[in-house]
Amino acid sequence: FLGEQVVNGPMTPIGTAALPQRTHPPVPEIENEGPLSGLRDVYVKGGAKAFAKAVRENKGVLFTDTTWRDAHQSLLATRVRTKDIMTIAPATGSIMRNAYSIENWGGATFDVALRFLRECPWDRLEEMREAVPHVPFQMLLRGANAVGYTAYPDNVVHKFCDQAVRSGMDVFRVFDSLNYMDNLKLGMDAVGSAGGIIEAAISYTGDVSDPNATKYNLDYYLKLTDELVSSGTHVLAIKDMAGLLKPKAASMLVGAIRKEFPDLPIHVHCHDTSGAGVA
Repeated sequence: FLGEQVVNGPMTPIGTAALPQRTHPPVPEIENEGPLSGLRDVYVKGGAKAFAKAVRENKGVLFTDTTWRDAHQSLLATRVRTKDIMTIAPATGSIMRNAYSIENWGGATFDVALRFLRECPWDRLEEMREAVPHVPFQMLLRGANAVGYTAYPDNVVHKFCDQAVRSGMDVFRVFDSLNYMDNLKLGMDAVGSAGGIIEAAISYTGDVSDPNATKYNLDYYLKLTDELVSSGTHVLAIKDMAGLLKPKAASMLVGAIRKEFPDLPIHVHCHDTSGAGVA
């Protein structure tokens, strides 16, 4: 029952004959700025290691725009259509040309496109790539689960990643909700074999700023980071999927990782469940 309500909404009659209001969101006008270039050009020319090096050497803060994936997955049950994305794609590509990435695939986007939107997720990826050629695309990969909800054979995950790269994907954030290294390593190996950028994630829980923490403390996350670096990640993601990472804890965690791994790019991904994400 709960699943039915979450996915399809309440079946109770609305109680009004009024039709939904039609809106036409304005699309920003883009000035002709000449040829654009971005971090994806670094990746295409020099590979994943060159990309990671350029990210680390960047003097400012780089951002990821999650509008095309995690934002509407979290807020709109992943129901934004390819048509809507393509309408705004030229403006997004121009405005976000200096971004770290646009997160636009993986997670629930694949199965929702097939089951509810009646669209081909591969066609969507390729259309987005054609419209936005210079900004890196990023997806969420659940290790052996890929973009599904069960464990798939290793060769399926490898072939999936290979095709994803061919269709235009660049950065793969590989995660396991329990930080299970065997599952993480499968995804990392598949991405690496396909020539993609490996962004292995540590799923954050607990509170590293709590001096009484015994399991999920700094030592736990530093050891996990060391395993991910040794396994070949190009970028480290700190995935705060529950909105638990407080500002003090974030400073301690990022600072400790930076001290041990000075050349490793660090990407923090927060959900604002607790209201602390913007801090």
